[in-house]
Amino acid sequence: MLLSVSDEDKPLLLEVARKFQELGFRLKATQGTHRFLEQHGVRAELSYKIHEHQRPHIVDEIKSQAIQLIINTPIGKKSQLDDTYLRKAAIKYKIPYVTTTAAARASVLGIAESRTGRRGVRSLQSYHQAIT
Repeated sequence: MLLSVSDEDKPLLLEVARKFQELGFRLKATQGTHRFLEQHGVRAELSYKIHEHQRPHIVDEIKSQAIQLIINTPIGKKSQLDDTYLRKAAIKYKIPYVTTTAAARASVLGIAESRTGRRGVRSLQSYHQAIT
């Protein structure tokens, strides 16, 4: 899985990254996110953005199936070009693409819960009935 998140989202995604790692996911991260994770004891492999002119870059890794999930929160105009290519590659290669910290947290919790085998899929209406 790939993590590429804005500076303000890094602290919020630290526990998410740890939980994905506990679940056996191999983490890859872009330079700033990689540095932050390493400083907080979370192992990750470095992935290059397209504008960094290093190979293999993120899109190469998506094409080669080295990335199966992407968490990418908006960083601003500086990386807008990379974000565009990343989104297009995710769509083309059918890679789940998460853009908010809330969705990242929900994703890791959902994956963890699905691995327990205790719960099936339920409609929102059935949840509502149980609380009223």
